[in-house]
Amino acid sequence: MTIGSQNDVDGLKEIGKIVAMTIREMKRSVRPGMTTRELDAIGGQILDQHGAVSAPRSTYRFPGHTCISVNHEVAHGIPGDRKIQPGDLINIDVSAELGGYFADAGHSFPMAPYDPALTRLCQYAHDTMMKVIASLRHGVRLNEIGRMIQFEAQKGGYNVIKNLCSHGIGRALHEAPQEILPYYNKHDKRVLKEGMVITIEPFLSTGAGYAVERQDGWTMGVPDNSFVAQHEHTIIITKHQPVIVTVA
Repeated sequence: MTIGSQNDVDGLKEIGKIVAMTIREMKRSVRPGMTTRELDAIGGQILDQHGAVSAPRSTYRFPGHTCISVNHEVAHGIPGDRKIQPGDLINIDVSAELGGYFADAGHSFPMAPYDPALTRLCQYAHDTMMKVIASLRHGVRLNEIGRMIQFEAQKGGYNVIKNLCSHGIGRALHEAPQEILPYYNKHDKRVLKEGMVITIEPFLSTGAGYAVERQDGWTMGVPDNSFVAQHEHTIIITKHQPVIVTVA
């Protein structure tokens, strides 16, 4: 969507705050031995308390309130009976709707005892996301997003997952501009415009360059034993610094 009024900004910030709070509380509640279904129930309860609706569930009939991916899973992990173990790499991705406005955010983090390699991967993915966001404004080409993600990943010794993309959002979970690629595409001539609402979500990998759909029809995983970290914010493009709405 493109922002048309202050009401749009306020609506996006409201749902963005709820999404950020949900991720924060889910991360705070994680314990070894907890199932991903139990963790998801906490996220669902927080959304319910604030009158928000799970966007994957309402839009795609996803079998959970949130997406929880563990270790060699990359995205869209279905909450279930899997028990979280010490040292696991966890990704929580929450997208939700309130009052006709949608926001989407993700956060990867390791469980104790901390593997320094996983800690660095998660921090580097977060820093990459923030560097990209800080450089975006009205008039910048969309393919600069992919160029920067790819450049930062290679600088850090990582690969990008090429088939998981940033996207437009606002009045729907996925809308124009579609498929904002995480690598440079010289043929993409689209340009960021003031008021445009998009996600920025780099997936950085220690090995694989693509994610593969698992047999459950939802979960995306790596075809090798590599690890992937994702961080995501929903932002509003302005003539200056973007406005990050998914903050609590």
